[in-house]
Amino acid sequence: MQFRTIGDTTVSAIGLGAMPLSIENRPDERRAIATVHAALDAGVTLLDTADSYHWHADEVGHNELLIARALARYGGDTSGVLIATKGGRGRPGDGSWTVTGAPEHLKHAAETSARRLGVDAIGLYQLHKPDPAVPWAESVGALRELLDAGTIRAAGISNVTTAQIRQAHAILGGGLVSVQNQYSSAVRDSEPQLRLSTELGLAFLPWSPLGGISRSSLDGPSGPTSTGTAFHRVAAERGVSPQQIALAWLLTRSPAVIPVPGASRPASITDSAQAAKLTLSEAELTRLDREPQG
Repeated sequence: MQFRTIGDTTVSAIGLGAMPLSIENRPDERRAIATVHAALDAGVTLLDTADSYHWHADEVGHNELLIARALARYGGDTSGVLIATKGGRGRPGDGSWTVTGAPEHLKHAAETSARRLGVDAIGLYQLHKPDPAVPWAESVGALRELLDAGTIRAAGISNVTTAQIRQAHAILGGGLVSVQNQYSSAVRDSEPQLRLSTELGLAFLPWSPLGGISRSSLDGPSGPTSTGTAFHRVAAERGVSPQQIALAWLLTRSPAVIPVPGASRPASITDSAQAAKLTLSEAELTRLDREPQG
């Protein structure tokens, strides 16, 4: 496993996006915990969760509690695992997502997440999405207060623009360590945010990093996938999965990139983790960059 850094913490170059373990079409708890354990066995030390990763309205924090149980039942050393959780979104139970960036809500959400995770301080707490009804500086200010209170050790922001990154960096300084936006071979709208994150020394955690290769849990059963892309052809030549090629490609985009692919089966995260061992040639990278989707 390769390693990269989030702030002053060293983590695996591939993380686990735990959302599929708790939302619609989730596996049973036995398989869900086996998936987390498979990630740890493969050397994954970054687990990405959120208080809003749940299905029904009355089970807020389902994924955080699941992660806590999985770590407690793991037979090996988990002291090097970084749990990154998020606050600021909700799920009323009808399949929709809400956004709440009020400072008091965020502070209460972080304190509650820490209790679910069974930690004195959250390793990485991320503001899940800007709330258009709340000034950005006020939402980010809540992260500053959480840092100062010791409730969280480091802060991140998600689904943001470059202007929002710069403003958060001005408010949080070294307390801001990560940006998490959608980014994949198929969705590259966040190239400016990736460049700025690299410039500022922030980790960049692509969510839905297998877009165009594998269906995201957010896509639903009819979500789009691709076949026959350059990623599939390079994978066939290498004798590995297209998912591994996609993740290995992401790792070449910047030393700041740490993909967090979702998984709902042990085999999926075991395969994804292997991407950290792949080295793509210049010729392969040229093919992938020229022909990302066909």
